[in-house]
Amino acid sequence: MTSPKKDDHHIETRLVHEGHDRTPHGETAEALFLTQGFVYESAESAERRFLNEEPGYSYSRYSNPTIDAFEQRMAAFEGAEAARATASGMAAVTAAMVSQVQAGDHVVAARALFGSCRWVVEDLLPRFGVGCTLVDGKNLDQWRAAVRPETKAFFLETPTNPGLEIVDIAAVADIAHRAGATLTVDNVFATPLFQKPLALGADCVVYSATKHIDGQGRCLGGVILGSTEFIETKVQQFLRMTGPSISPFNAWVLLKGLETLPLRVERQTATAGYLADALYGHQKLQRLTYPGRPDHPQADLIRRQMSGASTMIALEVKGGKAETFRFLNALRLIRISNNLGDAKSLVTHPSTTTHQRFAPELREEMGISDGLVRLSVGLEHRDDLLADLTNALDRI
Repeated sequence: MTSPKKDDHHIETRLVHEGHDRTPHGETAEALFLTQGFVYESAESAERRFLNEEPGYSYSRYSNPTIDAFEQRMAAFEGAEAARATASGMAAVTAAMVSQVQAGDHVVAARALFGSCRWVVEDLLPRFGVGCTLVDGKNLDQWRAAVRPETKAFFLETPTNPGLEIVDIAAVADIAHRAGATLTVDNVFATPLFQKPLALGADCVVYSATKHIDGQGRCLGGVILGSTEFIETKVQQFLRMTGPSISPFNAWVLLKGLETLPLRVERQTATAGYLADALYGHQKLQRLTYPGRPDHPQADLIRRQMSGASTMIALEVKGGKAETFRFLNALRLIRISNNLGDAKSLVTHPSTTTHQRFAPELREEMGISDGLVRLSVGLEHRDDLLADLTNALDRI
């Protein structure tokens, strides 16, 4: 039987092997190049390297063999032509958005965003003369109505953090392109395993690699993906000159994380589905939202847009902040943390942590009540997690 070409391998295989360029030593694991810079055979070679007339590396802020391997593997995973790694997920979001606009331009973004993402589009960009309009991401008419002649970029996340609303990527991409704008999608909650924004029409995808890609709470990282033209004309120069670069060590850790991502995310998603079904209708819960359940308000869109559900569950505890804190403090196995996508199950109270800077009326507008809890399901046994959750709910 003829061995398939590299591009024909299944994604699980490519997440183990893609981007691995062995040194003459023939190492099994990817080499870790902990170096700030590189030397040249001659002054002429250095000149050609900086003119991009000669292949090779010049400075790890620009590129590095270990970082290249991570970028190549992420591009293969996403189905993108090119990728650029960053020091964190927010560095990826900021670089992706800032590199597309200039003073006088306008951005349209979904209202339901992670707190720091919303700060970038609502507070940071306007400081430099870039206008911003926030819309209900589910309402396509609001996207259309927000477009101006100077609109250059759309931004959204789906499923949303923390409410797990779904935005129609293909429809929003069509609106953006008809307006001559680009669409950037934060795909963290779905991961490239369950949702492919580029295939649905998005121009750029961003990730906090700190989450599922690492998946074990070890390091920070981010990545921006898109076409070669998008990355090279909009993103690359911004990254080179401003320096939000990832360390080679973190890139190496993330390479190791990608090898096991399908196993981890599929197991976590199966457990999340089990917990969502077991807890649905619990007398101490006002609401439970999970993208894998048929009662999700956008179940039809989820079936069209996503190939899997999520490792995340949104729970709304009855009794407001006091009873929600009582529930959180009664958990023994699941830990309180603002991270997600970890091998350990983690729980967050968004209104007092990730979204605490917003006024109560803005949190209400985003669907974030004082009883809302974001649960990131880990790799523990599902019955142990269910027992921990039900025991904590019994304390309310």
